[in-house]
Amino acid sequence: MQKDTNVMPQHIAMILDGNRRWAKNEGKNVIEGHKAGAATILEMIRHLYKRGVHTVTLWVFSTENWNRSPLQVKALMMLFQNLADPYFEEAVRHKARFVHLGRKDRIPTALRKKIEEYEKKSADFTDHGLNVALDYGGRDEFLRAVQNIVHNNVPAASITEETISAHLDTRDAMYPQPDLIIRTGGEQRMSGFLIWQAAYAEYFFLKKIST
Repeated sequence: MQKDTNVMPQHIAMILDGNRRWAKNEGKNVIEGHKAGAATILEMIRHLYKRGVHTVTLWVFSTENWNRSPLQVKALMMLFQNLADPYFEEAVRHKARFVHLGRKDRIPTALRKKIEEYEKKSADFTDHGLNVALDYGGRDEFLRAVQNIVHNNVPAASITEETISAHLDTRDAMYPQPDLIIRTGGEQRMSGFLIWQAAYAEYFFLKKIST
């Protein structure tokens, strides 16, 4: 059967890569590259919602990114905190449920409180979804899911795929499984992104960076 290429994906996830390289090529500092990328992504969210995409997932900071220089990590966290309100305002405008993917315990307190506030305020929205993966790693997510299953004393014989899905970071998302995953920046690898949820996703590797 021929696939209908006119059907719009309901969930598009993006690995945002290449901002540092863009900044270097433009003679700018790293944070300026991330700022430029953030502005572009905000426009992209609006465009995708307008085209009929229900959920957008953005991977903005991985568990491995903590290995960057302390100054760069601090600057990134401040950038995320400053961008949190505009991104959430966009989510509210489109009645999008905001879901954080990843660990919360290592995120700076002020940013973590914003994230928790946004998740609570948008919990009843159903028109769209906006998932932000911050301090996220696919293996880390799966490890935490297994630990929670063990902690809840779930009998091994009763563990199903649904059990695992119910303990993943996407458990509160309306469309947890992405239809399409896009990686910008030219790299052709997944880096462990949504390794359980993306089992049947299609992939598109874009040479251009996220700006």
